[in-house]
Amino acid sequence: MPKMKTDSGAKKRIKITGTGRLRRRHAFTNHLLEKKSSKRMRRLHREGDIAPGDLRTVKRLLGR
Repeated sequence: MPKMKTDSGAKKRIKITGTGRLRRRHAFTNHLLEKKSSKRMRRLHREGDIAPGDLRTVKRLLGR
């Protein structure tokens, strides 16, 4: 059986930490920023975790 290929889109968007957690960027940070508050933008610029319900799928996309 051939090797599993890593999903290129997921590879570019998701980072695996040293402890094995999966981190991602938040959406809504690229345009139409004038109407979004500074507080909201600070919160969105921090990396987020992958939702628990998506972990299995995302790990498969990353070949883990």
